[in-house]
Amino acid sequence: MDINQIFGYIGALFIGVVLGLIGGGGSILTVPILVYLLFVNPVTATAYSLFVVGISSLVGAIRNIQKGLVDFKTAIVFAIPAFIAVYITRKYLVPSIPENLFSIGDFMVTKNIGIMLFFAFVMLVASVSMIRNKREERLETSEVSYNYPLIIVEGVLVGVVTGIVGAGGGFLIIPALVLLAKLPMKKAVATSLLIIAIKSLIGFIGDVENLVIDWPFLLIFTGISVVGIFLGIYLSNFIEGKKLKKGFGWFVLIMGVYIIYKELTM
Repeated sequence: MDINQIFGYIGALFIGVVLGLIGGGGSILTVPILVYLLFVNPVTATAYSLFVVGISSLVGAIRNIQKGLVDFKTAIVFAIPAFIAVYITRKYLVPSIPENLFSIGDFMVTKNIGIMLFFAFVMLVASVSMIRNKREERLETSEVSYNYPLIIVEGVLVGVVTGIVGAGGGFLIIPALVLLAKLPMKKAVATSLLIIAIKSLIGFIGDVENLVIDWPFLLIFTGISVVGIFLGIYLSNFIEGKKLKKGFGWFVLIMGVYIIYKELTM
C-alpha cells in the first residue's frame, strides 16, 4: 500500500467523520479523494461515490427514523422524481457523453475534465450554502404543506446533478424541503438523508449495468466511511457541528478552486 492509498483511506474516514459531525457535506469530498488520491477514473469515481453516499446516508437515516424525525410522505414525494432522474442520468446520459467535448485552442476538454469541472462548480455552490447557512428554523408544530410542481422539478434537478457528480445534493434538498414542503429544519435534515440514500443507491444500480465494479475496494472504502460516521457522531457530543460547518464550507470552496486549477493546467 503506497502513501496515496493510505491518505485515500484516511480521506474515507474523514468523509464519515464530517457526515457524523455536521450531518452532511462530507460526501462532496468522495470524488476528489477517489480521483486524486486513489487514481480512480472520474466516471467510475462518481459511481463509487453514489454507493458511499447512499450507504452513509442510509446509516444516518435509520438513526433518524428511530428518533421519529423522518417525514415519510415528503420523502416519497421528493424521492420518486429524484431517483428516476438519477437512474436515467447514470444509465443513459453519462455513458452517452462524448469522450471529447470541445477544444479551446490547443486545449481539449474531455469527458473526464468536463465532469470534474462541473463537480468543482457544484462544490463552489455547496460551499457558499455552508458558509452562509442562514436558514430560519420553522416551528416543529408548523403544518406541512406541499408545492407539488416545484417539488417534482426540484427532485428532477437534484437527481440529474447527483447522477452527474455523484454527490448527495443535501445543499439543494434541505432548502427545498424547508421552502417547498414547509418542513421544520430538523425534520428537513433527517428526511433529506433518506431521500439521498434512496436516489444514490438506485442511481448506482444504473452503473452496475454499465461499469466493472471493484467490489472489495468499494466495500472497504465505504466501511471506513461508516466507521467515520459513528466516530463523528461520538465527537459531536463534544464539538458543536454548526460552528464547524462554516469552516468546512471554506475548505470545500478551496477544494473546488483547486480542482478547477488542476483540471485546466494538467
